[in-house]
Amino acid sequence: QVQLVESGGGLVQPGGSLTLSCAASGRTSGNYAMAWFRQAPEKEREFVAAMRWSDGATYYNNPVKGRFVLSRDNPKNTMYLQMISLKPEDTAVYYCGGTYYSGSYYLPMDEQYDYWGQGTQVTVSS
Repeated sequence: QVQLVESGGGLVQPGGSLTLSCAASGRTSGNYAMAWFRQAPEKEREFVAAMRWSDGATYYNNPVKGRFVLSRDNPKNTMYLQMISLKPEDTAVYYCGGTYYSGSYYLPMDEQYDYWGQGTQVTVSS
């Protein structure tokens, strides 16, 4: 069992930056992956980026490539999503997800994740 807690959301102007955190408690060893998804009002949850926890390998959805970067602090069991050049269309509730996987860690669908945080609101507006 893994518990996830997000933090770091807020209001930021277009072009600004923000860093989200996802702290995990529980076992994260072995074939474990963590990801960020986001959900804007009246839209489906959208994959943002994911990390293979064993070695920190990452991949990103196209809309955020070059603007968002994943990193981690292993001793703290925390994943970070650094977001720069934010746009109004980045406005959403951002959720951290976690799952154990077999085979590939390419898991861009929310139903592939077993553990979720409560979400943190990011609003990009002037």
